[in-house]
Amino acid sequence: MAIVTNKSQRWRVLAAHVFLVCLCALVIFPFLLTISISLRPGNFATGRLIPAEISFEHWRFALGLPTVGPDGTKVYPDLPVLRWLWNSIRVALVSACIGLLLSTTAAYAFARMRFAGKKAALTGLMLMQMFPSVLALVAIHSIFTRIGNAFPVFGMDSLWSLVLAYSGGIALHVWTIKGFYETIPAEIEEAATVDGATPWQAFWRVLLPMALPILMVVFLLAFIGAIIEYPVASILLHSQKNLTLAVGANSFLYPQKYMWGDFAAAAILSGLPITIVFMLAQKGLIAGLTSGGTKG
Repeated sequence: MAIVTNKSQRWRVLAAHVFLVCLCALVIFPFLLTISISLRPGNFATGRLIPAEISFEHWRFALGLPTVGPDGTKVYPDLPVLRWLWNSIRVALVSACIGLLLSTTAAYAFARMRFAGKKAALTGLMLMQMFPSVLALVAIHSIFTRIGNAFPVFGMDSLWSLVLAYSGGIALHVWTIKGFYETIPAEIEEAATVDGATPWQAFWRVLLPMALPILMVVFLLAFIGAIIEYPVASILLHSQKNLTLAVGANSFLYPQKYMWGDFAAAAILSGLPITIVFMLAQKGLIAGLTSGGTKG
């Protein structure tokens, strides 16, 4: 039997589709504009969306490829964009793995164990995540300056100092994973313990495989947060070879001249690692985002 809808229902459906199309266009337009700027000759932010002339000079600069000068010699870019991108990827991967390791174990303690100060610790984690890291820049600079006096590898102008700083921001991840753990019945781990498993084996071989979707979500969020972070990286890293792409991209914006074309090419290049990681973790991400929101 055919379902008949009235005119008002059809108009609402049509309006919803038009709204979604406009929303998608609004989201995609800045990305298309950035691609357009990266393909225009010269460093101009204004112009047609579809360039009248296609030029790859900005992409050659971003990829570190040489250009031929007026005298026929090869001129290499003076800014190591690919090195900055590699620094960003390394810092994001290591800090995301360390943060995931710390948050999974901490969340397990909060979800399954009873100890004094548990509620106060959870409240403290919740309060810490309410304040942005930019408010602690002075403290972070002072702390890592003193750490560097004892352990230079974790001092100023070191990628390991940035990894250490990012690994400490796990308050939100602990709450997220804890909420997921609480949706998994504790009887499953108790059954594994009855079968002879140690508490660590029950955690490693029973709970973690079931929590894989939320772990992928947390890893992706930590990776994206580290690769796009600017304030902390800008005060910890100084030398050009150690900069991340988020900090190094500021070199394209001189007070006298804004290199918009080179900046646009580097910006698109910085989104490739996030896109690749997202595509690899897409299935687990969809499952994890819809889990842990309810209990029972």
